[in-house]
Amino acid sequence: MTKKNGELSNAFKACRSAFMFTGLFSFFINLLMLTGPLFMLQVYDRVLTSRSIPTLIALTLLVIGLYLFMALLEFVRSRILVRVGRRLDEQLSSRVFESIIAHALRRTPHVGSQPARDLDSLRQFVAGPGPFAFFDAPWTPVYIAVIFLLHAWLGIFAVVGGVILFIFALLNEILTRAPSARANQSAIAAHTMTEESRRNAESIGAMGMTAAMRDRWLAQHTEALDDNTHASDRAGTITAMSKATRLMMQSGILGLGAYLAVLQEITPGTMIAASIILSRALNPIEQAITQWRGFIAARKSNERIKAVLAAAPAVEPPMDLPDPVGHFSAENLIVTAPGLDAPLLQGLNFQLEPGEAVGVLGPSGAGKSTLSRALVGVWPILKGSVRLDGAALDQWNPAQLGQAVGYLPQDVELFSGTVAENISRFIAEPDAEAVVKAAKLADVHDMILRLPDGYSTRIGEGGSALSAGQRQRVGLARALYGDPKVVVLDEPNANLDSDGETAVIKAIQALKAAGTTVVVVAHRPSAIQAVDKILFIRDGRQLAFGPRDEILAKILKGPAGGQQQMGSANVAAAS
Repeated sequence: MTKKNGELSNAFKACRSAFMFTGLFSFFINLLMLTGPLFMLQVYDRVLTSRSIPTLIALTLLVIGLYLFMALLEFVRSRILVRVGRRLDEQLSSRVFESIIAHALRRTPHVGSQPARDLDSLRQFVAGPGPFAFFDAPWTPVYIAVIFLLHAWLGIFAVVGGVILFIFALLNEILTRAPSARANQSAIAAHTMTEESRRNAESIGAMGMTAAMRDRWLAQHTEALDDNTHASDRAGTITAMSKATRLMMQSGILGLGAYLAVLQEITPGTMIAASIILSRALNPIEQAITQWRGFIAARKSNERIKAVLAAAPAVEPPMDLPDPVGHFSAENLIVTAPGLDAPLLQGLNFQLEPGEAVGVLGPSGAGKSTLSRALVGVWPILKGSVRLDGAALDQWNPAQLGQAVGYLPQDVELFSGTVAENISRFIAEPDAEAVVKAAKLADVHDMILRLPDGYSTRIGEGGSALSAGQRQRVGLARALYGDPKVVVLDEPNANLDSDGETAVIKAIQALKAAGTTVVVVAHRPSAIQAVDKILFIRDGRQLAFGPRDEILAKILKGPAGGQQQMGSANVAAAS
């Protein structure tokens, strides 16, 4: 099986030896389960008739030893499955996290963080009591065969009981599969809505949307509750019926055994032993019915993880290329948004040399942010290519490319952690000097020092402890960390005051002086004061590319091409 479509299967195969040992321990545990019936048989048929106290003491000591040994085997078997669950998690967690990021970049609907929860569900099932039913189930025919050895009619009675419980197990699967699947999907949708509402809590609170969003969430949540209740009711009914059936079968075999004992076809000890063995024979089936919902949930989690991993297969990273210099170009670039087929950008061609800066201008909706995402490789390129030092982005090792590229998105998102960790991109061993250097280059060093704990200040989830302008400047420092060779800034001054805009201009000038290639997506004119070239796009098409002053002059002269779309005041200010 290939890695692409069998990562989950391969993870289970890696645990094959652990499962084999679990099966081996289950063999001895189930063999030792005959200790109780055999003890009862000996007590009734040997000890009571012979009135031998030494025999009773010897049998009792033997049984105690066997039960202690069985307890040890149960303990070891449980620990093995717990570690199997952990090993599965350790083998898959990295890929699951990578797939979450990949699907987020692709904007795959209804994925979110669900794969991580599915992996937790799968691990908990494997490490729980559910698998014991499957390891013990093969022993049901063995126990029934032992009952046949005691008496044929007792064996036939046991077979009938096993068939009835097996039918209950099948009904449980048939009747609960659909409502359980609906309940799971409804729960995922409700969780997704919860996350969306949490991320947009400020807008909800400020615009009085709480009641509307609450009602919308309650409708989804209620649907999940209804489906879950429906599935639970069916499963509970079948579980209750199976339990009652098992108890009736145990009492029934006692009655049948008593009848056979009266006829002197079996001894009283055989009657008691048959009842105990039947209880053990039917227990795995009843346990499977009880754990069936957990099994269904684990199976659905398994299917979703398989689908998610298959849709975002692991790719062997290319070999490292020589450290880039900064030659950056786009060739016949056609770009679309994740999930769309129609291109948002088409026919873009430009080339930048190390130390050059280009300003990307255009009206709202022209495709400027789309271009910035394509230039750093996070949005799909339908045709054409973006090249760094002559190599297309997909020819670079992602880790090496990430170190060579700095990116400031339009909507800056920071992570829960310290300021220093965010600037250093959360690498394991950050360079303190490089962190301070990036902060100074972004002119945010003094601001950071005024924070309560300086660079060690924890900024909260999403950087909530900082203002929008502070987050943007810390994001700029993060983009500049490690002396990247290409820096893409998407409206870097959107949330900044005049001092912040000045800092951005100085940073661009410093980057150019250091030989860094800079792409600045701008809507406000101040951001392009330090650029050398202008790329003007409208409706997803490149209308002009060239020296800054020359292109701005063309925009000013062409009312249909520039002023009416960009705003004459902004263009004039930029020039």
